[in-house]
Formats: sequence, C-alpha cells, structure tokens
Amino acid sequence: MRENAWKKYDEAGLKEVFEYCEGYKKYISDCKTERECVSESIRIAETYGYRNLEDVIKNKETLKSGDKVYANNMGKGIALFLIGEEPMAAGCNILGAHVDSPRLDIKQNPLYEDKEFAMLDTHYYGGIKKYQWVTLPLALHGVVVKKDGTVIELNIGEDDSDPIVGISDLLVHLSADQMSKKASNVIEGEDLNVTIGSMPLDGEEKDAVKANILKLLKEKYDFEEDDFVSAEIEVVPAGKARDYGLDRSMVAGYGHDDRICAYTSMMAQLETESVKRTAVTLLVDKEEVGSIGATGQHSRFFENTVAEVMDRLGEYSELNVRRALKNSKMLSSDVSAAFDPNYAAVNEEKNSAFMGHGLVFNKYTGSRGKGGCNDANAEYMAELRNIMDSENVTFQTAELGKVDQGGGGTIAYILAQYNMEVIDSGIALHNMHAPWEIASKIDIWEATKGYKAFLKHA
Repeated sequence: MRENAWKKYDEAGLKEVFEYCEGYKKYISDCKTERECVSESIRIAETYGYRNLEDVIKNKETLKSGDKVYANNMGKGIALFLIGEEPMAAGCNILGAHVDSPRLDIKQNPLYEDKEFAMLDTHYYGGIKKYQWVTLPLALHGVVVKKDGTVIELNIGEDDSDPIVGISDLLVHLSADQMSKKASNVIEGEDLNVTIGSMPLDGEEKDAVKANILKLLKEKYDFEEDDFVSAEIEVVPAGKARDYGLDRSMVAGYGHDDRICAYTSMMAQLETESVKRTAVTLLVDKEEVGSIGATGQHSRFFENTVAEVMDRLGEYSELNVRRALKNSKMLSSDVSAAFDPNYAAVNEEKNSAFMGHGLVFNKYTGSRGKGGCNDANAEYMAELRNIMDSENVTFQTAELGKVDQGGGGTIAYILAQYNMEVIDSGIALHNMHAPWEIASKIDIWEATKGYKAFLKHA
C-alpha cells in the first residue's frame, strides 16, 4: 500500500486542499439532479471562457487550438472540449463521469389520498437498499413541463424555511413480522410512498387533503394535477453536504456517486489552459440504469459532437472521426468501494481501495469471472503509472470486493467499443449508493491532480 496522501502536505498545502473541497461541497449541495448538475456545470464553464458549440455552428465560426466549447445534451449531459495543438484525428484525452445518482422518482400519476394523508407514488432509480430511504428528511427536485412548453422548476426542502417530506416506517413495537423479513424485503418498492400533507381543504368532502395540496401547488407553481404526466421530479435527501469526522477530513453528502468524479474531472479541465491533444470532459446521464436512452452513454451524442467539433476545425470526414475516437485515451471515472473496517470480510485487503490513498485505478470491473468488464491493457496501465508518478499524484489500484462477492462497472466498456484505450478510475467511498455517502477530502484533491496530469501528458 502506498503512503497516506495526507502526509505529503504541509500546513499551507492542507489549507489549499480544504479550500478546494468547499467548492465541491457547494456543488453537490446545490446539484442533486442531473439537470441541476449540467446547468451549474455550464454556468461554471462559461466563467472559464467556454462557449456553446451550438452558437459556434449557427454563426459558422471556425475553431482553432486553445478554443473552448461545450455541448449540452438535453440538459442532462454535457461535453467540454479544450482544442489542442494536434489535429483531433490524432486522438483526444477524455475524462468521463456520470451525473445521475440513485434516488426515488415520482411516478407519472403519483398523487393520491389515503386515510387523510396526501401521498406521492415513487419508483426507485438505480441500485438502492430500500430500507435506507425511510424516516429521512427528503426534498423534491425537478421540472414540470406544461402542454404549452412552459418549464416549472421545483426545489422544495432545501431552504431552511422550506417544508420537507418523507417516507414513514413501522414503529418497532409493531414490527415483529417486518423484522423477520430479508433486508431486501423489509421495505417493498411499492411502499416507498412519500407523505406530503395531512390538512384538508375547507369545504371539500372527498379527498380534501389531496385537494389542499393541489391548491398549494397551483398557487405557488401554477401547475395542475394533469401536469404530473409531463414532469420529472426526483425525491432526494434534504440538506447540504457536511464535513465528516472531528478532523473535518471527509465529506458526507448525497450523490458523491458519481458527481465527485464529475466535479473533479470538470475542474481539472477548466483549470487547464492549453494541451497538445484535445481535452474532453464528458458528463453523462443514466449510468445507474444501464447508460441507455438519448442522454445515456449508449446514445450517439458524443460521437456526433466530436464530428461537429471536427467540422468547425475543418478536419471533418467520416474516417477522421473514426480515427479521432480510436486514437483517444480515456479515464472512465466512477466511484470505488473504500475498505471499511466494519465490513472487512467482503474485501481482499491487498486489492482494496483505502480512503486517503488517492485516485483509484480499477484495471477491470465486472463480476463473476470479470463478466461485463472493461479490462484495460497493461501497456496503458504502465503509461498511467508513469504519468501519475511524474506529477507526484498519489494513486492506488483496486478491485470491487472479493472474487464472487459482487461487482460493478462504469461507462468504460461503451467507449472501449471505439477501440480507444480506457480504464476505470475514480474516488473510493464509504456508504456507496446510500442516501449519504462519505468521501475523503484528500482523495478529491489527488483525483483532480491526477486528471490534470492525464490531460497534460497522455
């Protein structure tokens, strides 16, 4: 095991680490949906001089080395390009991550009243332990789109003056049958119903509590019950990311998976001013449910955007696009499981990631005999070792648990289909996929350093 990264820094260095992590804490506190992440990422990128690629195309402008552009994929994904000195056909250096996180989604016809409670039906999104989502303060984030195209943004439960919502649990005094169930069935998926009100509307005889909620929504947000059909509302933990540990060495927050890699990748690129090979940060949606759909990595968004950028550079041809993708190198960044002394039995210690030991490289992921993995080439792994050591980046290698214990994956295998070099990398967490996950501040810092080194030297 390599030395703990905290030991590298003097007082001034530690101050820089802690200050940097304040920006990250704000990002994940403000951005709890993929839409919010993309909107904020665009806002930040524009302060660094990035321009909307659509404007460049519309104005028939020409791009050149040093130019900075971004492409927005339906408000749920984004690709940032820093044009390099070399032709794009020679390949790009790509940082990839995802901005969706496990959560509960409101169903299309969600609102009902039951025994004088107004409730919302949900469908969970991604891999969760359902029992972790009860008795928590929860918030509602998302959009409601009316038939005329008006978009209404919702964010209820984050301001100190806001109400929160939640999912009830059975009192322990009456839970003998519940406690005898398997953990996967203690709370059933159809029982993750969110309580949002209990006050009846005066004068209403039927579903008066539901009627009162609809009245409040109409008055404050100007939408009707039918508008839920064209809404995307997510139920997420309410509250800001917080320092964790008496030494403030860690961050507790919702959505570290995978916004911790999204933020560090994005900031690494934004803080890089010039590169030989074009630098790309690709932040995508739908990873938690298989990377499908128009905003997932399986879509043609990235390939199409590369073609558009090359066209503005005067380099476009079908063959050049294929060459650009084949000759690219990528860090597919997603979180890894940090060794937890409370649950040591699921890990093989020599090949586990540890908090405080920097950026994690997973040569392979998958499960049950590496099934479904992207297994990076040894030559590429050697190149990355050299890059990280040349920039004094603390890194470690790991796999996700013992053989046959479980497994996981990222978007790496999808990009590898272009024949480019790809490896899984990221930051190790405790409580992965729980409503509140834990990360080390020094790992956030080392990851950003590592991503900068990759963009500079790969």
